Amino acid sequence: MSGLSGISVIFDLDGTLVDSEPNYYEAGRQLLAEHGIPDFTWADHERYVGISTLETVTLWKREYGLHASVEDLLAAKNRRYLELARTATRAYPEMRKFVELLAAEGVPMAVASGSSPEAITAILAGTGLDAHLRTVVSADEVEHGKPAPDVFLEAARRLGVAPGDCVVMEDAAPGAAAAHAAGMRCVAIPYVAAQADAPEFATAGLLLRGGQREFTARAAYDWLRD
Repeated sequence: MSGLSGISVIFDLDGTLVDSEPNYYEAGRQLLAEHGIPDFTWADHERYVGISTLETVTLWKREYGLHASVEDLLAAKNRRYLELARTATRAYPEMRKFVELLAAEGVPMAVASGSSPEAITAILAGTGLDAHLRTVVSADEVEHGKPAPDVFLEAARRLGVAPGDCVVMEDAAPGAAAAHAAGMRCVAIPYVAAQADAPEFATAGLLLRGGQREFTARAAYDWLRD
């Protein structure tokens, strides 16, 4: 193999591999409107980028004084999101190329996401990324979501590799913090450009301040190889 021998890559899903945040926003907007919060904006949504759906609806219940249980809110948001995700999720073209480059080299890969297992499966199948990304971990399957390192450590365990041999691809500050806590290198591609100066991103081995507009498969591949 090339200079990638001994390296494994763990991908965040939403905002990193696929542009799913508009679907999460719409699912949340619909849910909150149903519960009497009609003015949830995209700027409001950006505050929750990078944390799990369970943590998001738990915060909403407290911040908006919602009467429904966290369990009911979670189920309703996931149901709305899945309806959108199955038909309207786009993989970032350069990320798809990157996955294909790594697959051609035999690099072990996994997905570690705050999304539900059902959402992860639906998105990977719908985009065709499941052909290369078969090891997946949802925050629902571990004790703590990002910024705790649990999902990344579990992904490394399932791949059968040491955490120190893993590189994480992340778009959100909590994910970058989780990668650092797991002892993994991180390539940070901020989804929210205004958050590029967040201290969590300062720990990344490679920070692409321009986000997906700056990311190219070949440059990321060369960075890993070097």
